[in-house]
Amino acid sequence: MKFIVNSQQLLKQLQSLSGVLSASNTMPIIGCFHMRLEENTLIMKTTDLSTTLMARLAVETGHMDQAEEVAIPSRMLLDILKTFDDVPLTFSVDTSTYTIEIASGDGQYRLAGMDAATYPAMPAAETTGKVIMGSTALVDAINKTVFATSNDEMHQQMSGIYCEMTPDGVTFVATDAHKLVRYRRKDVSSDESTNFILPKKPITIVKNILASRKEEIDITLEYNSTNLFLTFDNFYIITRLVDGRYPNYEAAIPKDNPNKLILDRQSFLNTLKRVSIFASEATRQVRLSITADRIDISAEDLELSNNAHEAIPCQYEGDPMDIGFNAKFLTEMISYLDSEQVLVELSHPSRAGIIFPYGDESEEKKDDILMLVMPVMLAN
Repeated sequence: MKFIVNSQQLLKQLQSLSGVLSASNTMPIIGCFHMRLEENTLIMKTTDLSTTLMARLAVETGHMDQAEEVAIPSRMLLDILKTFDDVPLTFSVDTSTYTIEIASGDGQYRLAGMDAATYPAMPAAETTGKVIMGSTALVDAINKTVFATSNDEMHQQMSGIYCEMTPDGVTFVATDAHKLVRYRRKDVSSDESTNFILPKKPITIVKNILASRKEEIDITLEYNSTNLFLTFDNFYIITRLVDGRYPNYEAAIPKDNPNKLILDRQSFLNTLKRVSIFASEATRQVRLSITADRIDISAEDLELSNNAHEAIPCQYEGDPMDIGFNAKFLTEMISYLDSEQVLVELSHPSRAGIIFPYGDESEEKKDDILMLVMPVMLAN
């Protein structure tokens, strides 16, 4: 098995694949890159047993009678590739001993590989549904929801992004019981209605790969009751869906919110960032004191005798209100919106606040987003 490949092209592909690797795996073989050479194509893959990520790369080879494969230790190979400039490398693999030799100019490097036949097999791609989605739309959907997923291992269903597909569009939802995001797109649809929970780790890896691309590309999403299959460019990903039933998120969204607050998004965000520096490390609490044309944002840390407050103009229809929020949650949500203004709908200091982008009423708008954040109890 022998091929010549550009060092930086190989490094870039393997770094994308390395996101799947687990530092705590109990099987040495899945700490390797599986490499299979078919004519002039190098097929590379990694797995953590729940997710398998595969990529293709064009290489130079000699005459081949049949495909050959080997498993190469991932950490060592990445460390080697990072030291090279943009140069061609010659890989020579003894498939009887699994010894890999790498040649570059006058340099010769040898490392021990493993038998690729012991590498875990990929699940069969038996699918029941298919959707094609633009890369920008998918990256937006992940960016605007994944931060709201739960890190609580006791609630696995909330650790992923809920995806609901219908003939009218697709909805992505994430919540950790303290905050919730519902993101809808009208430009993507499914022939049949279905839903599943996307795991956070692989979907974040997909987002990172796509975010590095400047051009718009199509993503093919295929699925069955247990797995999701994504195909784009030279990548192919199979991931196990999160098992279980997602909470009834619609029931958590208050429907009657008579108090309407409109704010300049950037001004609100900057003020929150400044004031929250003075909040208690334990609670991250900020107080919003809202009147007809002004909102006073304040925070204090009684233990350290720190406090801050700042007022900014607003438009408000409703009864004057004091309400508390976790500054980190509120800042995250405002950061992921891209409108010039935000609309905050409130009903009572003990009930959730609903946040919307405000001011973009274009009929051509293809998406909409709702963010919910639970309040925190204020000290008198």
